[in-house]
Amino acid sequence: MPRYLSMVRTDEKNAPAEGPSDALMQRMGELIEEMTKAGVLLDTAGLTPTAQGTRVHWEKGQLSVTDGPFTEAKEAVGGYAIVQAKDMAEAIEWTKRFLKVHEEHWTVTCEVREIMEG
Repeated sequence: MPRYLSMVRTDEKNAPAEGPSDALMQRMGELIEEMTKAGVLLDTAGLTPTAQGTRVHWEKGQLSVTDGPFTEAKEAVGGYAIVQAKDMAEAIEWTKRFLKVHEEHWTVTCEVREIMEG
């Protein structure tokens, strides 16, 4: 069965300063438990803010290293999930459910891509 990476993109500047609510975390935990029991969820995690990240860039034979925060970024990858699903449609359905656990004041985008095998 194919695996899919769902990259969770958030707008760090407009995210709630206090982070996710307790209710959101509870709903997220319930969905993660359901996905794990269904054998769909292989791995998931949140990421630290871009201010704590570093970019390593390769261009024209030269490496550059830049510490965050990355002010030009409108959205940042704030987390990820790796799911194993029968097809892209199923992976997208699970992703929709993930997005719907968020309150209306959140702005979250998930980019879902199949992981190449071999």
